[in-house]
Amino acid sequence: MSVIFFLIPLSILFATSFLFAFIWSVRSGQYEDTTTPSMRLLLDEKTVTKPDSTTDNLPNPKLK
Repeated sequence: MSVIFFLIPLSILFATSFLFAFIWSVRSGQYEDTTTPSMRLLLDEKTVTKPDSTTDNLPNPKLK
């Protein structure tokens, strides 16, 4: 019976700490955008284009 007098205040302490952590995370914006991270996997990546051959006009001494 004496253990329950220890466990009830301890559980109330844990519950209030989790409640304050949840309120802090909501106010700091942790749950603002919940759909974009899961949709990011489905979006196409940007393709990398080859540079123009006209910009690479430097002579290569190994080819001569």
